[in-house]
Amino acid sequence: MLVTSVPRAVVLLSGGLDSATCLAIAKHDGFEVACLTIAYGQRHAIEVESAQRIAGSFGVADHRTVALDLRAIGGSALTAGVDVPKHASVAELSPDVPVTYVPARNTIFLSIALSLAEVLGARDIYIGANAVDYSGYPDCRPEFLASFESLARIATRAGVDGAPFRVHAPLLELTKGQIINLGTELGVAFALTHSCYDPLPDGACGHCDSCLLRMKGFAEAGTTDPIAYARR
Repeated sequence: MLVTSVPRAVVLLSGGLDSATCLAIAKHDGFEVACLTIAYGQRHAIEVESAQRIAGSFGVADHRTVALDLRAIGGSALTAGVDVPKHASVAELSPDVPVTYVPARNTIFLSIALSLAEVLGARDIYIGANAVDYSGYPDCRPEFLASFESLARIATRAGVDGAPFRVHAPLLELTKGQIINLGTELGVAFALTHSCYDPLPDGACGHCDSCLLRMKGFAEAGTTDPIAYARR
């Protein structure tokens, strides 16, 4: 009797709608998924709880949370005592890299995911990076992801032994509306996700970059955002 093994993949799961959709895609692609969440001292640490709920909703048996204190480095409104910028609409968002950029965050996260993938014997890593409706972060660009994939080939034992790693960014060229429609088709429970950079006791702030892009996406998708927003 021929026995085939299901290929494994590591999915970076932040707790937001992009990473939740990315998890759904990895499952749909036929992988046995291990989810990796990084608790890096972020202001919006509630997203870690969201990641746990999302992983549970997809029946993920292997979900690991790694604690990493990027507050010791700072340099971002998410990891230091810097106010999160607020705006009235998406039209006010600047094309410049905002202060919510966490220096080298995706480089760090992908490195940890690469380490876990090598330990698990996985050769595929999924990340919910997006280069369309995003805040201008340099580590969400396709050239960065391609460069990291090349680095993985020469920086790991598996890579030099001829088993290269693949970095999947299936949302890279999609708008937020398209991501939401795709996630809906794949069964993502968006009510479990969290996007706000500066949450308030009664819900998401509704004015940070992440909230505005999320609300724009749901409007484009023609559906209602199921999360609560703070009274304004």
